[in-house]
Amino acid sequence: MSTEDIIARHRKEKRDQIALITRMKKQSTKSTKKEIMKQCSLLEEELQARHKKELGECKTENSVERSSEPTDEKSNGGELFSPEKLLSMMTLKQQGTPSENQGNATVPKRKRNRQKDRLARREVAIKEMQAAAAKEANLQTNFKEIELNNISQLCQVAHLEPYDIRPDGHCLFASIKDQLEVRHKIENISIQDLRSLAASHIKNDPETYTPFLFDENTMKIRDIDDYANELETTALWGGDMEILALSKEFDCPISVMISGRPIHLVNADGSKEELKLVYYRHAYGLGEHYNSLRDRSEIRESCIVEQEEKEAVDDGKSSS
Repeated sequence: MSTEDIIARHRKEKRDQIALITRMKKQSTKSTKKEIMKQCSLLEEELQARHKKELGECKTENSVERSSEPTDEKSNGGELFSPEKLLSMMTLKQQGTPSENQGNATVPKRKRNRQKDRLARREVAIKEMQAAAAKEANLQTNFKEIELNNISQLCQVAHLEPYDIRPDGHCLFASIKDQLEVRHKIENISIQDLRSLAASHIKNDPETYTPFLFDENTMKIRDIDDYANELETTALWGGDMEILALSKEFDCPISVMISGRPIHLVNADGSKEELKLVYYRHAYGLGEHYNSLRDRSEIRESCIVEQEEKEAVDDGKSSS
């Protein structure tokens, strides 16, 4: 992607962000205005940092491409006409001819090693690029920290707390499982049950879900039965399609909190209590990840129950 394309995209993202921040400020109340303003500031900082990083990476790539282009070292009649060559010529001129300095004595001329000169210049260029890359790495934005701080602020405003889910490829389904247990009081439902429900729902409604299966790499639409089978029998990561399918299955809205974006709400017309998730892009080493969002009171109660269970186990061990 060219620098012009990146700048054009950045302008659009900036316009979209301004519109989002304007809406957030209009919706703020007296009690939430301070937090909303802080959140708006974080959004602006994250977008600015990302834009700066992308432009820096683009300039670095262009610089490397230009430095790798072959140079015409055989100009000027086949001789290497370099700064070193000019310096050598000037030195000889200043020293005068051998007859002027030493009479008829013969002064041997040292033959330049052009290949060694080229290698030396290339080594200097490589070191300069390495130094520039190291400097850029030191200045690189910590997107993980920005994302975590941003989500922490959003959770504080909404009185929510992320409940950690293991990042094992099943995180979306495990997060929805936790939400069903906490908010819908549905017990004894497994991750495999949720995969099967989502796969069946997707397969039975091809009109809705086929557009999700378009592959930009192959420019083809994947077979829906094949996808549903993989979803049900493997650890295939879930995403927007599976969220929509399960929101329909359980007749409830599902919201997804995302750093730097508005809350993503799916199936807003669902009649049952909303399930709440949070999506991470940078915070986990494996890439995309979902966690469950519990109310703060639920987190405290869960910690109390876990502590009581631990104490009961310890008491049982000591009495035996």
